[in-house]
Amino acid sequence: MRVEGRGLVDRTQPVSFKFDGRTVTGLKGDTIASALMAKGVRLMGRSFKYHRPRGVLTAGSEEPNALMEVGTGAAMTPNTRATVQEIYDGLVAQSQNRWGPLDRDLLSINDLLWPFLGAGFYYKTFMWPRSFWEKLYEPVIRRAAGLGRITRAASPERHEKAFAFCDLLVIGAGPAGLMAALTAAKAGADVILVEETPEVGGRLLSDSQDIDGTPAAYWVEDVLKELQASGRVRVMTRTTITGVYDDGSYGALERVGRHVAPRPDLPPECFWRIRAKQAVLAAGAHERPIAFPMNDRPGILMAGAVRTYLNRYGVAPGRNVTVFATNDDAHRTAVELMDAGVKVAAVIDSRPDATAQGDYRLIRGAEVIGTKGRQALTQVTYRAGSRTDTLITDCLAMSGGWNPAVHLTCHLGARPVWDAGRAMFLPAPGAVPGLTPAGACNGAMSTADCLREGHEAAKAALKALGLRAPRGVKLPEADTEAGRAATLWAVPGKGRAWLDFANDVTTKDVKLAAQEGFTSVEHMKRYTTQGMAPDQGKNSNIGALAVLADATGRGIPETGTTTYRPPFAPVTLGAMGAFAEGHGFAPERKTTSHAALVARGAPMITAGLWYRPSYIPAPGETTWREACDREVRMVRTAVGVVDVSTLGKIDIKGPDAGAFLDFLYTNSFSTLKVGRARYGLMLREDGHVMDDGTTARLAEDHFVMTTTTAAAGQVMQHLDFVAQCLRPDLDVRFISVTEQWAQFSVAGPLSRELLNGILDAPIDDAGFPFMACGPVKVHGVQARLFRISFSGEHAYEIAVPARHGDALYRELVARAEALGGGAYGMEALNVLRVEKGFITHSEIHGRVTAYDIGMQRMLSPKKDFIGKAAAARPGLLEPDRERLVGLKPVEMDGRLTAGARLFTPDDPHKRQYDQGYVTSVAYSPTLGHMIGLGFLRHGPERTGHHVQLVDHVRGVRTLCEVCEPVFFDPEGGRARG
Repeated sequence: MRVEGRGLVDRTQPVSFKFDGRTVTGLKGDTIASALMAKGVRLMGRSFKYHRPRGVLTAGSEEPNALMEVGTGAAMTPNTRATVQEIYDGLVAQSQNRWGPLDRDLLSINDLLWPFLGAGFYYKTFMWPRSFWEKLYEPVIRRAAGLGRITRAASPERHEKAFAFCDLLVIGAGPAGLMAALTAAKAGADVILVEETPEVGGRLLSDSQDIDGTPAAYWVEDVLKELQASGRVRVMTRTTITGVYDDGSYGALERVGRHVAPRPDLPPECFWRIRAKQAVLAAGAHERPIAFPMNDRPGILMAGAVRTYLNRYGVAPGRNVTVFATNDDAHRTAVELMDAGVKVAAVIDSRPDATAQGDYRLIRGAEVIGTKGRQALTQVTYRAGSRTDTLITDCLAMSGGWNPAVHLTCHLGARPVWDAGRAMFLPAPGAVPGLTPAGACNGAMSTADCLREGHEAAKAALKALGLRAPRGVKLPEADTEAGRAATLWAVPGKGRAWLDFANDVTTKDVKLAAQEGFTSVEHMKRYTTQGMAPDQGKNSNIGALAVLADATGRGIPETGTTTYRPPFAPVTLGAMGAFAEGHGFAPERKTTSHAALVARGAPMITAGLWYRPSYIPAPGETTWREACDREVRMVRTAVGVVDVSTLGKIDIKGPDAGAFLDFLYTNSFSTLKVGRARYGLMLREDGHVMDDGTTARLAEDHFVMTTTTAAAGQVMQHLDFVAQCLRPDLDVRFISVTEQWAQFSVAGPLSRELLNGILDAPIDDAGFPFMACGPVKVHGVQARLFRISFSGEHAYEIAVPARHGDALYRELVARAEALGGGAYGMEALNVLRVEKGFITHSEIHGRVTAYDIGMQRMLSPKKDFIGKAAAARPGLLEPDRERLVGLKPVEMDGRLTAGARLFTPDDPHKRQYDQGYVTSVAYSPTLGHMIGLGFLRHGPERTGHHVQLVDHVRGVRTLCEVCEPVFFDPEGGRARG
């Protein structure tokens, strides 16, 4: 099927690849689709629901039919568009969505059952008997569903991510894009020109036309050389802009190594984040199919795609081609095929006044009403007035007009605007700040108009950039005629007419959706799955909403469009998450004590992004419980040291710092004395608890806020929002200093004795009481000391500049061991805090209020604070809310588990009888049994009552006594003494 003298492929370089196990030879520059068509292969896939035979429909990224699995083993990528994937030696491709061989797919039996498998059939068919759903229906549906397969093994491919910045981003390198890039480059702007195909030129490479009296391909080549010589333009081919985001941010996927054999030094793809001051959208348009009966057979293509295969790849999709057109542009396909020596059976034009552009048979005022050929087209039937007739043909090139590619202009929420005169949606003015549409995506359908709009768009961008438009840029002479067009969405007739080829959605499905009340275009989309395949409805959405408009008696503008969302084209998760795997999955944050802890054999666990020790094993200990129990007893009887550097630390300064904190916290901080610290509670605007922690006042205008490890980033963002949006009147500045200070808790009866061994000036109770803070010196190094406790013991936290953290930790642990204590880890820290009833984000998980945790008295009635009004809503103060309680087993050996549900002992263990849940549990070596914290309806009023703890997952049933949350030293004498 190769056509001599046509195409941009290299005929001197054959390329061998495999398709469904058979070796196929193509040419360098071929895609899988063009190479297979060159060998006469029509059947390339199966449709989703009916498993109907499918061939190529388009020539670009909008392809819905020819989807393939490319690669082998763990490196296999499903849903690869054969129209985009370039071939290379050793490429392995397989057709997908089939059971058995492609030409004998066992699931093609679904096509015989089509009357029972209409839109929404699964909602109606699988309701009864109810017990069949999990055992029969769901397993069968899951096995049959899905487009393509994913591998269970981790992919060996390593993608990349990159960042780029420019004055002007030009999206699309067709005539409009090239003209825009050339104009901007001559003005001295830094330009990035992005094109998703391997070559620049767009439709200029797909159509035989002249620019400035020479073939358009020569003009493209000259412009490309000029752009490259300017030194101002980065040309990025094989790159698709996938999404538009705020402030001139664009996502882009570059196929770096997808077109060559895999190499360890070459990533398959690179995901770019591009920041552009201005942008020109020159994304072109997608040709519109016509929904006529049986319009889905292999061999039925878009008319523009036929020209692309002819002129770019030198391939004729058929030997005897018929064209079904509603516009003059499609007649070019017939003319160019005949010029290439390919037979044209006829041009069937729905317009009674259509005019032939060449010496071919023209059938005016006619419509295709049927086709034949199971796995390849063999015949079409058309109707002209009252007469019907047939044509023997192996390829039907159809064209219902063009839909501008407006998708990127809608990614920030704008909706396209319907132009009734041209029967197309156009970009809304100002849809994306800083982005100017030009060319076919803006409704310009002639080459001359595209060139002019590209030039004008660049001038507008240059003006916004403060650059002067270049003088003497001459617009080249080109075709000025866009041609006439008529509108034809669907042809009535016997048989199914497809709209969404991948998901098997027909005009009948859309009409059924309207009939059953799904008249909103968004509801129709979900009911029928229209536009939900990998092509995201690029071929079908406009036609489907036109059919819906007709079925509901509305106009197309009133019917509206579905929501366009990123990505514009499919993006592998590996590319989008480049470097975010293995150790790169998340940043690894390590404390200054990390090396010392690892050397002691401490197993490290993650707390947020930080690595912290679970426990520090001693010789002879074989389980974590042994180590944990020892560490708890050590803190309670002697002294323990733990690294708390991971707690968020925010330095706050300014004359209004106290007022700022008053607004953030539920309690007052402006009254706090210098040299003192206070516990604070912070609410969200909805009245629920966000975080808690201590804040110390180091000077009149200087505070240090401490947050939990889990919420450090969230609280910092919250402070930024409050300062910039809610209280910009306050003179205050703040910065996170979490990494600048290494901070260690020294807890236990001997904690002051330990510290006095390293402080330059000793401290005592009178000079440094509970909740005091201030500067100290450790061996001459300036430090900060806070007398606060998260263990309930006499305790301090000492902070030094991070560069001294390792040395200080080692000395603190050595001195603690000399006093009969030592280092302790997260497990012991958790036991100590549960014994004292202290909360963490296990309790303040986002759904609790100050009332729920028994801290309603901290809500100051004397001042305003964030969340005050919302926290007073009646629903948040009801006595039957789930409120914080302590739990202990009635039988001392009883087991408690976090996440378990609580029930009244006599009630069934079912959802409707649920009374609460458990948030934290621990074995207390101090008390000799397990203890826990949880939330229980009427919690405080049920102290002394019994509840049943039920963990369905772990099979645990334990009768518990409800008690106060503070299990140990409820008066707090140990911490204050």
